[in-house]
Amino acid sequence: MKTSPLTDRIKFYFVLLLGSALIFSSCVNTQKFTYFPGLEDGVIPSSVMNLEPVVQKGDILSITVSSSMEPGASEIFNAPNIPLQGNNMVLAGNIAPSAGYLVNQDGYIQFPVLGNILAGGLNKQKLSDDITRMLIEKQLLKDPIVTVRYLNFRVTVLGEVARPTVVSVPNEKISILEALGLAGDLTIYAKRDNILLIREEKGSKLVKRLNLNTSEIFTSPYYYLKSNDIVYAEPNSAKVAANTSTRQMLPLILSGLSFVAIILTRVF
Repeated sequence: MKTSPLTDRIKFYFVLLLGSALIFSSCVNTQKFTYFPGLEDGVIPSSVMNLEPVVQKGDILSITVSSSMEPGASEIFNAPNIPLQGNNMVLAGNIAPSAGYLVNQDGYIQFPVLGNILAGGLNKQKLSDDITRMLIEKQLLKDPIVTVRYLNFRVTVLGEVARPTVVSVPNEKISILEALGLAGDLTIYAKRDNILLIREEKGSKLVKRLNLNTSEIFTSPYYYLKSNDIVYAEPNSAKVAANTSTRQMLPLILSGLSFVAIILTRVF
């Protein structure tokens, strides 16, 4: 059946509109949505940095004291380390407090018998050595063994991840990739070349932006996270546009145009 010029013109514009939509939807740079594009086999040197964190104000420490010479005499020093019921459990959005030694705002902990001990600004080994020396000097324990661990070593992952969460780190060492993995990985809308890291150091907030699209992240001094770090994945322009009223109305507009084109085709 022979069609009119108007009908042919309508069909032409409809096919052109549909073809343009398919072309633009296929023109996506996949490198923006993958990790380390172009990374080849080889050896990447580790970054030279001191991974040993220092004790900060507000930290909660587990300090265990033992002695093979006097096993019973060390019990008094371990009393504050008895875990509370539901320790480290997250209930109704609240984190239950951990038993241990709290570092006060002056950087001190209140230790049994020894009293106030400076902990802020020291690493675990230095604090352990100081407590060991005090126990020996005051003849409170023979051959004491002092072990210090963090009870509140955790990082927060927010933004365009599958499960925004607070990650507890028992082994006190975690990389940014591990933290993102525990949060369910980045969504397709995350800016992988602009991950925001917020870290508190010496009373100030340090802000650093990291690019996960390059292998340089492996040698970055920020590859390994520290306690209380915050990792934020920003949404890309596609996510922002998807939440605007114009983008939400676009499917309705295209459907309406398609409906009108079909009606005009039937009429003419």
